[in-house]
Amino acid sequence: MRILIVYATTEGHTRNISRFIAIRLVAAGHEVTLCDAADARPPDPAGFGAAILAGSLHVGHYQAALVHYAKRWHAALDRTPSAFVSVSLAAASDNLAEVAGLTPCLERFEVQTGWTPRWVHQAAGAILYSKYDFFRRLAMRAIAKRHGAGTSGDHDYTDYQALGRFVDDIAVTAAAPVLEPA
Repeated sequence: MRILIVYATTEGHTRNISRFIAIRLVAAGHEVTLCDAADARPPDPAGFGAAILAGSLHVGHYQAALVHYAKRWHAALDRTPSAFVSVSLAAASDNLAEVAGLTPCLERFEVQTGWTPRWVHQAAGAILYSKYDFFRRLAMRAIAKRHGAGTSGDHDYTDYQALGRFVDDIAVTAAAPVLEPA
């Protein structure tokens, strides 16, 4: 099956997650097109058997390029088996209120774009001190300290086993024939 992966990233972690997804799908025998939503012309998802979009949350919002892509192609995404991988540090939280706060962000994204993904995976993000400017590094250290996370070095909190199972399930489900009611 031909699968499109479109991602948006700020520090590069969502690109790494998207590459992980692509490698896993290719290893399972799928043909994958991987592209950044900020590229000049990411492809129309209509020509693919499935589509996966991935973006990271920053202050409650996804990258503008991903919002624009999903808004432009929402009708084709709705007709295509499509999934959304939302990347955030809140997904790694033990605080149920922080995890619950992801739902309104997803709902706002759906309203902004007109696209309702068939499947959603909340992937834990990363703290990448090496990618931050001075002020962001200070802010992220304060947040990390408050949550008991590392305050130096880069930290990847993504559960790749859970993400892999999600991707495998999408590929199997999207490839299954649609049975018409008798």
